[in-house]
Order: sequence, then C-alpha cells, then structure tokens
Amino acid sequence: MDRVDFKPTVFSQLTAGDTDEAADAYAAAPLLNCLLRELAEPTGRLDVHRLRASGRELRVRGSRRPFAPEVHTDGAWHRLAHRELVELAADELRLATGVDNTRLPAEMTDSREVVAALLRARAAAPPPEDPYLRSEQSLIMGHPYHPAPKTRGGGPAAGWLPYAPEAHTRFPLELLAVREDTVVEEGDTRALDTLGRAPDGYRLLPAHPWQLALTGDSPAIRDAFADGRLLRLGPTARPLWPTAAVRTLHAPEDDLFLKFSLDVRITNDIRRLWRHDLLKARATDAAAAAAFAAQDGPAAWLSDRGWRTAGFAFEELAVLVRDGLRGHLVPGATPLLAAALVEGFEGSPLDRLTDPSFWWAAYLRRTVPPVLEAFARHGVVVEAHLQNTLVAVDADGTPVQALFRDAEGVKLLPSVTRAAGWERLVYCLVVNHLSELAALLAERFPGTDPWPAVRQELHRCGEDLGLPETAALLSSPTLPGKTNLLLRWTDADGADARYVPLPNPLAGT
Repeated sequence: MDRVDFKPTVFSQLTAGDTDEAADAYAAAPLLNCLLRELAEPTGRLDVHRLRASGRELRVRGSRRPFAPEVHTDGAWHRLAHRELVELAADELRLATGVDNTRLPAEMTDSREVVAALLRARAAAPPPEDPYLRSEQSLIMGHPYHPAPKTRGGGPAAGWLPYAPEAHTRFPLELLAVREDTVVEEGDTRALDTLGRAPDGYRLLPAHPWQLALTGDSPAIRDAFADGRLLRLGPTARPLWPTAAVRTLHAPEDDLFLKFSLDVRITNDIRRLWRHDLLKARATDAAAAAAFAAQDGPAAWLSDRGWRTAGFAFEELAVLVRDGLRGHLVPGATPLLAAALVEGFEGSPLDRLTDPSFWWAAYLRRTVPPVLEAFARHGVVVEAHLQNTLVAVDADGTPVQALFRDAEGVKLLPSVTRAAGWERLVYCLVVNHLSELAALLAERFPGTDPWPAVRQELHRCGEDLGLPETAALLSSPTLPGKTNLLLRWTDADGADARYVPLPNPLAGT
C-alpha cells in the first residue's frame, strides 16, 4: 500500500468524513508505542525498529505518537492497516512469550471500533461549555501506552455510547431504594440522600444505568427486586457528566463526584468497586488527605469520603462519594485534566503559548512538590498519573494549583516497601505524566528542552525534603516503563505492575 503522509499532531483535526482513517490512526498510535517500548529495539536507521522475537523490521513515522506503520517483507515496505497491525502484534507476542491470547486482539479491534463510533458521535454533539468538563470529555485516544485504551467490553455501541464521556454525553442516574437492614456503608455518604427521597424503611442508592443493565439479570439483584429489598424510584432530577474515567460522574450543581462499579474492562482492569478495595478505602483516603492537609502549598486532595452499597450485591451496586471541586480550588482558578493537556482540547492553555518555559516551570512547581512531600514525610504514594491529576490555571492559563484524586490507586508505606513505592511514584509522576507533557512541549516548540527544568525541580524538592531517592533518580541511566501490552497478553492482574528500563532523559541533562 502507498504510504499515507500525515502528522500525529493533526489527529484531533481529522473530520467526521475521515472517520476510518482517523480511527486507525488513533488506535494504532498507542499500540505502536507499546510494541516499540516492550518488544522492539532500534536499528540505528531513522524510523526503523527491529521486533526482537521475530527479527522483522517495523517502520513508523513520528515519535511521541507513531503513525503510518510499515513492515518489511519480501524486500519491500508494506503499509499496515490497524487490523494487520493487531495481527503483527499478536504474532510477535506469541513468539516472545510462548503463550497465546485470543482476548487481547479482540480488545484491540474493539478499541478501534469504539474510536470510530466516538468520532461519529462527536460530529453531532457539541462539547460542554465548561472548560473543566470539556477537558474531562476530550480523550479520544486515551492512554498513550496501552494496546486497547478505548475498549468498552466488545458490546454494541448502543449499549455503551449513551454513557461515553468522549461523546459529550450527560445522563441521569437510576435511583434505587435499598431496604435499611441490607445497607452496608462507611464514611460520609450524606450526599447520596440529597439525590431524591426514599420510602420509609429504605435508603437511597443511585446506580449507573449502564452498570444496572449489565448486572440487572444477576440472581442476587433479580431476587432483591422480586422480594422488595430493592425498589426502582426512577431517574435523578438532574443529569450527571461522565468524566474521563467513564465510571466516575460529576454533578456540578451538587459539587460532587460519584464513582460506580462498572463490569467492563477498561484498560487493564474490570472496573468494579472491589470489596477488598472498599474495605481499606477509608484508611487509605484518610492518610492521603492528612498528607495534603499538612502541606503549606495550594495542592489539594479530593477525598473519597464514603461509600454505600447493598449487602446482597456488595460490589455490583457499590457507589463511592468523592469531594467536589469548589471547596478545594484557589479563587478564580479553572481546573483542567492533565491528560487532556497532553491529548489536546478546545481551550487548552497550551494553545496560547509562544514560549513554554514560564508555563512549564509553574506547572512543575505545582505538581512535583506535593507528590514528593506526601511520600517523604507521610509514606503516601500518590498515583499521580495524567488521569488522576487536575491542574488549575489562572485567567492567563498559568498553573496555580494541582489537585489529585483516587484513593484506590494510593499505596501506603510500609504496606508496600519503600523501593516499590518509589518505583511506582516515579513511573506515575515522571514517566506517565511529566514525560508525556515534556514530549508534547518539545514537539510543539522546536528547540525547547523541557528536561533541565524537571531536573531542577526534582533536585530542589529532594534537597528540601531530605529525600535520597531523588539523587539516585537524577543519576540513574533508566526509568521504569510499565509493560501494559505484556501485562494484558499474559493476563496479569492490572495492579501487578511490571516494568522495562527506559532511557532516563534526566541523567543526560
């Protein structure tokens, strides 16, 4: 096939008329990133990589978001459509691991079909006026180092599209009433009782309509509806907005986030609120909240302050209550999802920049110190990746505050070793988060080197906190890169992170 010439930076500008081409490009970029990180090695020739297990050569264009993949066979380069790229990846994984997996190729294909459906839906759906909501609903590509970042369980689009944040949706919750003697809850769940009115002897239990459709036929839930332990009360009076996490919804008028179970695999995990996570949630969240409350700066922790469920469907019907934004934001600031800054969205402050140096220094001052301080002084490992970080900007678009969320991903010392906790922190903050923004800035502003500023901020924080790990980080030849492709192929637990060494741009700065 002829080589198609387009830049990855224009993915978001492809129109609905280019849906197939755009869907292939969006879906191929993260899969290519995984292949190049986990299964390939450089050849020394521009854009050409060697797949280690098979010895085949793969050529791509671009670096941050690879595109136009070609494989060298029969003495010539042949362009790979997304379907062919999936087949190539599966062949390589079989050779590299000695095991087979039919589910992951199906997820990769589904992820591509989801992107195509989202692009069609967005063509007819205006984005939210609120820049924060617009940032949360902007992620068409999603995780840049996952082989199937947009899979939605393989079901028809009619089942999931009404609840997709990327389609600029909003929708009411289904209000259930659960008999009081079957309620299980912990923490502050009073916000749930403001969403409607339950009959005497019952408590309100809001449900995500997609989750209710997925689990409504389970014997436990079906029997509870039949014998009156569970009642349907109808929809909530106001719609809620799905955020980038899909199962976490925002109620702006109530200044509230609600996180639900969702029996669908999204990236590495089935997104249930698992019993073991709920039972430790309050202690983990309290430790994270205390770590941020003790800091002098404006950084904030959005607390997962309580959860409620029904004892007969503990995980299926669980709902978690998270702090809203108003009580945490500095006056006049606008919060934005960090992942959206990387992928791009209408109204991004990066679009106003001509010289990123001042903006980048401000960004680092707001995001790096609170994460390192939580670790150094409180033993709290915050999962500060792009999707768990909100960056608030002032009227000029300058970062003035960082807000962090999701106690489920937090680790505490000494329940994990200090070395394991530090490795996780470095991966989430430096590799997943800062490296992505640094690469974007270097791409958009040729001649810019964002890494000296990162090194300076890490060094300053390490000195201030007496944190010996920062010196080792700045001199290490490698950084830990998570192997999402191999994790999914080998069916490892999503929380069982494994890493490959990546060149450390901090060491050469």
